[in-house]
Amino acid sequence: MTNFTKANAEQLRHTLQDAVVKCSERCLYQSAKWAAELSTSLPSAATTSSSFDTDNDSQMQDIDPPSSTSTFSFTNSDLEEARLEAEELSKYLLAKSYFDCREYDRCAAVFLPAGLPRAPLQPTPPNTRTHPPTKRSSKAKGIASGTDVEDSTPPNNTLPRLSQKALFLALYAKYMSGEKRKDEDSEMILGPADGGSTVNKELVAIARSLEGWFGERAGKGMDGSNQGWLEYLYGVVLAKGKTDDEAKRWLIRSVRTFSFNWGAWLELSELLSSVEELQKTVPELPKNLMTLIFHLYTSQELYQSSEPTHQQLNDLEQIFPQSQFLKTQRALLYYHSKDYDDAETIFSALLTSDPHRIDSLDVYSNILYVMNARPKLAFLAQVATATEKFRPETCCVVGNYYSLKSEHEKAVMYFRRALILDRNFLPAWTLMGHEYIEMKNTHAAIESYRRAVDVNRKDYRAWYGLGQTYEVLEMHLYALFYYQRAVSLRPYDPKMWQAVASCYDKVDRPIQSIKAYKRALIAGSYYDQSSSFGSSTQQSEPNAVLDPETLYQIALMYEKLNQQDETAKYMEKTLEQEEGPTSISPTSSTFGDHDDDDGGGRGTGVTTTTSKARMWLARWAFQTGEFKRAEALAMELCEDGVEVEEAKALIRDMRARLEGGRSPSSY
Repeated sequence: MTNFTKANAEQLRHTLQDAVVKCSERCLYQSAKWAAELSTSLPSAATTSSSFDTDNDSQMQDIDPPSSTSTFSFTNSDLEEARLEAEELSKYLLAKSYFDCREYDRCAAVFLPAGLPRAPLQPTPPNTRTHPPTKRSSKAKGIASGTDVEDSTPPNNTLPRLSQKALFLALYAKYMSGEKRKDEDSEMILGPADGGSTVNKELVAIARSLEGWFGERAGKGMDGSNQGWLEYLYGVVLAKGKTDDEAKRWLIRSVRTFSFNWGAWLELSELLSSVEELQKTVPELPKNLMTLIFHLYTSQELYQSSEPTHQQLNDLEQIFPQSQFLKTQRALLYYHSKDYDDAETIFSALLTSDPHRIDSLDVYSNILYVMNARPKLAFLAQVATATEKFRPETCCVVGNYYSLKSEHEKAVMYFRRALILDRNFLPAWTLMGHEYIEMKNTHAAIESYRRAVDVNRKDYRAWYGLGQTYEVLEMHLYALFYYQRAVSLRPYDPKMWQAVASCYDKVDRPIQSIKAYKRALIAGSYYDQSSSFGSSTQQSEPNAVLDPETLYQIALMYEKLNQQDETAKYMEKTLEQEEGPTSISPTSSTFGDHDDDDGGGRGTGVTTTTSKARMWLARWAFQTGEFKRAEALAMELCEDGVEVEEAKALIRDMRARLEGGRSPSSY
């Protein structure tokens, strides 16, 4: 799309405003808020330029611009639906008022009979008319209690004749009622009833009702007049029942019918666990602006802080220059790539422009925690508490503040409070697990991390936390399994690979440990070269300082394998990092071949690790008869003030042997 004109911008604004109204009518308030904020972030009519120019190679080129007409109406174009909505208006207003007052059962009772059908949850394919029923996967069978689709027929429609808007509101109220009861039955956080044993008991009834409704409309050839909202609700129900493939199909059908329901996109994003799945799903999605926003959001959720992702974000910001959502996505991309300074700058600007905004403040507090910015974190906690005290994000901000003060009991109290407010609030589970680790309560830490994984299996922090906990318990094979899950989600994080390598070492598998440590070196160079995505002026350094500790551990693994030459080679490389980068390629098989490089001045300087390597090399030189080098290295150790006594002892022993004319023996 080379020209996004003023008329296009106005049409998009009207479309988003229409989405706000439709989402609000169906009590999807988070989706309505998202669409309203996005609509407001468009340039106003008075300041909109004649066109938004994009680069020739921009992905925005492939999107069809909205119609240039500015005609806009909130009326229903389906005459039959409009007639039903008019007849139900009084009941609808009553039901919606009940929903707004959180009286979900009363809301549903306005339109639905007292008892909905109850039978095994059995997903109906989205294209029932064109595709014959097929046998489901074993995963889907688990939800259906073993009932095969090929031997069953869709249930009859037992629902009264209602408009789609009224039917969605009633069934959504039933769903919310089930969620509310599930939370009540769970009782206390991490209590005996808190876990997989408590489920939403309304899911089966809602699913069977929707299956009958979809089956009847498919039989009458009325699929084309579906509005997409009930497909969204059915997809949510199937996702709750762990029938992921069917849930994806119905959610895709929903967004193809009505693209501006952000809740449907969020549910679809949660079902995609890898970049490969995302790439397979994108061709099935509508070719419009929402697909681009979805692709950006899901890439961020999958930790893809790459140049194409930032370019995608740049394209979208040309259309929505004031979007807080897009600015937050950029901050999260920086956060995932460990560029904390840039992420903190963006969050600080967002807080200044809208001090009452609570969304994503928990992530901002994580950044301040990592940066050890205690005054800023204290200020953020005060602002969030003054704005809205009983929000999960606020509780996590305050919990992080107490954690930074090492008041772990108070931190746990606030994280538990966040979970009382929302049991599916992932950051609180993970952060509470971290606090229990600090308190040496490994059992509670494991339960917290497992609940975090249940909420979102893409959370690498929870998998890594489980690995840490089992490592504390010295159950290294368990720890290795969880570290491997974490590294599959964050393959370019050196910390993950170092943890895997450490576990391989502890289970006496040095060869695998060496491979993992080398992957950590590659990952470390990736972060060094990609710390400022989106900056066209900064060039990545081909030669970065490698982590001395990782090089030293590789050397020790080779020593375990009794490969002294390789050990010496990596000890030398460890020592080289004091002076700065050399032309070492971390992608080479041995890291052994490199040329001398003039570059220096950006090294680590003398560290405990490099001093240990210098001590090892001094002993190695002594054993191999290189007395001058051994003496020089030992003298350097004395000057550095590290390993001084051992270095002096080595010098005395060496001089004694030389004076006595004895050959050096194994030291």
